[in-house]
Amino acid sequence: MDHSEFKASTAADTPPADLQGPTRALWHTAKGDWHVAHEIVQDDDSSDAAWVHAHLHRVEGDLPNARYWYQKAGKPFTDISLDEELHDITAKLLG
Repeated sequence: MDHSEFKASTAADTPPADLQGPTRALWHTAKGDWHVAHEIVQDDDSSDAAWVHAHLHRVEGDLPNARYWYQKAGKPFTDISLDEELHDITAKLLG
């Protein structure tokens, strides 16, 4: 799945079956479902999940918590727009 297919999939009510873990959380993020996305990544120890987790805390406005998760992901804190960051993370994780 590429980024354009991912974006098109958000018109559906449920995520594609092949999206798992952090990419599934990104799908819910794109749909505006912060809580489901957070549930998916909060117990995942991968750096990809930590990166998505950091983004989610930026969405929430909890910047100190976001900084913690960026550090855990090995990524620098960013102040680009949330939409741009969502696009960047999605593109990177989809390959």
